[in-house]
Amino acid sequence: MPKTTTRIYLALIHHPVINRDGQTITSSITNLDIHDISRVARTYGIRGFFLVTPLKDQQALAREIIDYWTKGRGGRGNPHRREALLLCQIAGTLFEALEKIKEKEGISPLTIATGASPPRRDLSFDAAKRLIAQGRPLVILLGTASGLSPLVFQRADYVLEPLCGPTDYNHLSVRAAAAIILDRLLGRPCS
Repeated sequence: MPKTTTRIYLALIHHPVINRDGQTITSSITNLDIHDISRVARTYGIRGFFLVTPLKDQQALAREIIDYWTKGRGGRGNPHRREALLLCQIAGTLFEALEKIKEKEGISPLTIATGASPPRRDLSFDAAKRLIAQGRPLVILLGTASGLSPLVFQRADYVLEPLCGPTDYNHLSVRAAAAIILDRLLGRPCS
């Protein structure tokens, strides 16, 4: 497992999330999310990346993809991809992911929910950087489908301000959002 100085984790939530009609659903795991977010996580020194789904068939699918790249032929042919996917873990619930982080870190992590139009915005990127600098473990919660359930926002310790471009169109993929968020929080000039 790669070493990192940050105590930041990512959790890609597949349940509870909402659909376009605002109903709570469970979304499907996608191969692209696993690969791209793992690579972003590895680039920015994230300690772990949790795929959160209660569905056993989705957990099995994720495990098959992860194993192919970490234990199988894929990892032997592409060691950089293997290194990134070693960060991936599967959890049935967000609570389970948080417990695994607590076991590893010795303290409960703070949670930071994200979304395109969160119900509250109590954490700017600058404030989040200050929180990171304090050294406490943090979990950035990313939503799939049409975003995190209101329940997740209610239970989160913080809600990060949304990403906004120069237009009124705000429908980034979760992969793109993860990359932008981590770059704003942890990025540095390349030398």
